[in-house]
Amino acid sequence: MPSWNELLQELDRQPAEWLHRKQQAALDAISKARGGRNVIFYASAFLQKPQAPQSSLQITFEDLNGFMSVMYGMDWTKPLTLLLHTPGGLANATETIVAYLWQKFDYIEVIVPTFAMSSGTMISLAANKIIMGRQSQLGPIDPQIPVVGSFASAQSIVDQFEEAKAEILTDLRTAHVWAPVLQSMGPALLREALNAIGYSERMVAKWLEKRMLAREPDPAGTAKATAKFFRDASVHLSHGRRIDRDEARLHNVVVEDLEANQDFQDHVMTAYHLMTLAFEKGPATKVLVSDKDRRWLKNWTGAR
Repeated sequence: MPSWNELLQELDRQPAEWLHRKQQAALDAISKARGGRNVIFYASAFLQKPQAPQSSLQITFEDLNGFMSVMYGMDWTKPLTLLLHTPGGLANATETIVAYLWQKFDYIEVIVPTFAMSSGTMISLAANKIIMGRQSQLGPIDPQIPVVGSFASAQSIVDQFEEAKAEILTDLRTAHVWAPVLQSMGPALLREALNAIGYSERMVAKWLEKRMLAREPDPAGTAKATAKFFRDASVHLSHGRRIDRDEARLHNVVVEDLEANQDFQDHVMTAYHLMTLAFEKGPATKVLVSDKDRRWLKNWTGAR
């Protein structure tokens, strides 16, 4: 496998067509290594362009157009290998994308070269299997709710309300202390938080029960426990917390080691490094590309 510096030197010596050609070769090699499966790489430049609008970096409904574009003409009788590199995004859009993929493919495996966080973790848990390396990480799926120009964990909103309720019932004198906090929540925020928690957890549990954990002795119970672990903000404490493959396995996730096949690992990491170079050198903030040389890009031309 070429090193990062070697790839960068080759890119500097040759035109952009080199990057395109190398990327396609890497995806073709991944397809062949997986028995001729369809291959799609969905990637975000969230590490290279954090100042770009979040809609240009995160999973959104618009991404469905990208999947439809790159999947055109594929052989649906063959499984899908999906490389995923994303900070996450909209849960509703994630549900739509997962539903579309499962309408087309009978078997899906997700490869996480480095990061598949939040809604990216949800897509991964909807697959039959996840392939992760030592450097790979998933993340919590606890919903984030917009509050006063920022975002807060839905679970933290619920927990704060319950804490306020308990203190006020114990000592009414604390009501004036909690009043500004409770007023800032608004009349519907608590209900929205509770709905969001139930939505994400039930959705992931349903996917796990039907696919990844279908052969468990108690698929429904195991799926529910796994979904709760990934959603439980009181366990993770941070929405950006790292969940590596060993911890994922402890919670029933079916994980294959990327290092189990050195050639395959080389192809995957080459594809990842080339995608990173594309983000560094060009305007793209999101890319979908297939082994059939079909691609969809989201560009951002703001200041870098």
